[in-house]
Amino acid sequence: MSKKATEFQRKAMGRMYRGKGIFNPLNTGWIDEHVACVREWIANIYFYRKGNTTIMIDAGYNYDRLQEKMGWLSIRTEDIRDILITHQDTDHVGAVEADSLGLFNHATLYIGEVENRYLTGEVRRKVCYHLYKLPMVTINNRKVLLKDGQVFTIGDIKIECFLVPGHTWGHLVYLIDDHYLFTGDTIWFGKDGGYSFINGLAEDNELGMRSLAALEEKLRQRKLQPMFITGHTGWSNNFDFAFAHKDRFCSPFNRSLCNPDAPYDGYDESDDTEEKAKTQRLSGVG
Repeated sequence: MSKKATEFQRKAMGRMYRGKGIFNPLNTGWIDEHVACVREWIANIYFYRKGNTTIMIDAGYNYDRLQEKMGWLSIRTEDIRDILITHQDTDHVGAVEADSLGLFNHATLYIGEVENRYLTGEVRRKVCYHLYKLPMVTINNRKVLLKDGQVFTIGDIKIECFLVPGHTWGHLVYLIDDHYLFTGDTIWFGKDGGYSFINGLAEDNELGMRSLAALEEKLRQRKLQPMFITGHTGWSNNFDFAFAHKDRFCSPFNRSLCNPDAPYDGYDESDDTEEKAKTQRLSGVG
């Protein structure tokens, strides 16, 4: 499935979202000494390094330049033993699907027990305003199923996951070392702050907005001020910016939401270069 789905998104979504200002991905590079990013067209996957351990957050498309760009960051595929999955959409799991290049066949996947119901076929993923059911995703890696609020460690890395249903039924976000929050497709950053993610791709938009508000409350109660690191619109360390529009969702047909900072064509990677990856830190928004 991942090869067909990747090619479909590259062509069809490239035309659909061109000029809409919806996707504003980071280029390949390092955010800081712990977090690295690889750009795959409109999507970002991340790596978290601490000591001798490097974990991967989401697995992107079935993308033929992934190993090359990881090399720009001096990260080897064979060193990735653990991958955190926010949700099962092709732009987040393509590199570990059964028909992928097999770069991470040795890795253990961490995925929510609710989200895993898509992988077992108990539920089907619906997109395009519920008009289209996606084919079932097949992944053969060893999996660890996670519960909402579960805390665990990989090496010296502390990881806590929160269930944020809406975009998918079992979407998780991951809080790492109490400082980095990897949000997948929970938050969309526009020019003026964060919104619930794109409405046409959600299982339940109202639930997604409630989940975003609940996430904000959890973080405020614990007085946490993490870096918010998204799957498609960069990162921010501004808490108020991240939740500025938690009661609204992003719509590609609402011209007022167009982000002038976003590339006209997010599938054009000509500005994502090895030189920049090795010499420039990736700036945040907000």
